[in-house]
Amino acid sequence: MIKLTKLNNAEIVLNEEQIEYIEIIPESKVIMMNGKFHIVKESADEIIQRVIAFQKEIRPFEEKVKRKE
Repeated sequence: MIKLTKLNNAEIVLNEEQIEYIEIIPESKVIMMNGKFHIVKESADEIIQRVIAFQKEIRPFEEKVKRKE
């Protein structure tokens, strides 16, 4: 999950695995797999970096869970 900021300064938390693509309009329009979208202040590069950081955080946990199975 990643935290982003809408144009009205409201924070939202999105499931990064459900992001289909990002349009730059000049804000970032995050289009989700279900067709809904969110317009946010963060740039596409910032969003990508947040996704990468989150995935690095959870990867060790996922590997630990797999080893227990």
